[in-house]
Amino acid sequence: IAMGRMNRVRAVDAGNGTLTAEAGCTLAAVQAAAHEAGRLFPLSLAAEGTAQLGGNLSTNAGGVQVLRYGNTRELTLGLEVVLPSGEVWNGLRGLRKDNTGYDLKHLFIGAEGTLGIITAAVLKLFPLPKIQTTCWLNVATPSVAVDLLNRAKTAFDAQLTAFELVSESALGLVLKQIPGAVRPTAPSPWYVLAELSEAAPEAVERWLVAQLDSGLVADGTLATSQAQAAKLWALRENISEAQKIEGISIKHDIAVPVSAIPAFLASADAALAQAFPGIRVVAFGHVGDGNLHYNLSKPDAQDNSAFIAAQPDVSRIVHDTVHALNGSISAEHGIGQLKREEILRYKSPVEMALM
Repeated sequence: IAMGRMNRVRAVDAGNGTLTAEAGCTLAAVQAAAHEAGRLFPLSLAAEGTAQLGGNLSTNAGGVQVLRYGNTRELTLGLEVVLPSGEVWNGLRGLRKDNTGYDLKHLFIGAEGTLGIITAAVLKLFPLPKIQTTCWLNVATPSVAVDLLNRAKTAFDAQLTAFELVSESALGLVLKQIPGAVRPTAPSPWYVLAELSEAAPEAVERWLVAQLDSGLVADGTLATSQAQAAKLWALRENISEAQKIEGISIKHDIAVPVSAIPAFLASADAALAQAFPGIRVVAFGHVGDGNLHYNLSKPDAQDNSAFIAAQPDVSRIVHDTVHALNGSISAEHGIGQLKREEILRYKSPVEMALM
């Protein structure tokens, strides 16, 4: 079902901090409508120019600012849904408190259209940040990145709005395939892209100097303009496009507890290297909320053709590693058609029966 013609922003209530939009609106259009009203709709992801609100709702999309604002579920106050019977449920209420029974909207958010078709939503808006600071930092390991995350949260709390992890292999593909991409710092095994909102730039600089002095951060750069910040974000947001240009890969969208990210990467990398010598791991994602995109291929196109055929075995290694760490095999992309059987391996019979 294509929702593209249901693309109106029906209402913006700046006083209530809400926006009502139809499911065919692109995420970028919703962001723009909020911005025109002097407000922020914080859901942000690389595909926001084409991704539609209905899809964001149906997969409970996350993106880069979950750390501060939460998933789509946390950003939604009400829904309009067409039910399988053809009846329309009008739940377009912009209320923060409504304890009159089951919170029905949560049945449809993240349900991938299986219970009904979302046609419109009431979304939460926030004040536009007056100051944003973006930095790109070199770190030696994912463990250091997690340590740095917790230090940043302690220092800045809710002012820390994004904290992304990028591997050298991921950055290398962007530098190779995306015209105009420039390496921002000296080479490093891993990088952190952090964004802070409403934090005094002087305080951020002092904190970064302390991390450099401690040895936790080996090198870094601080954006001094919106244009520089956009270039740093482009390095992160173009990873998927660069990998697509490079060739087909086996992709995973996993989540583990933030503290378990280093253990996941160490275990999965080692198991895959043993099973598939010469494998290339491209890992990146939202370390602030434990969601990693973990994509696998062979550098040589001919080798890669044979490797892609091993997708079930590759995914079994990845997903078993995730499950052992009490994680999820789908953090923000959903189950779809591809994981319908796979999910049965990791969900209990009680949970499947409930669903």
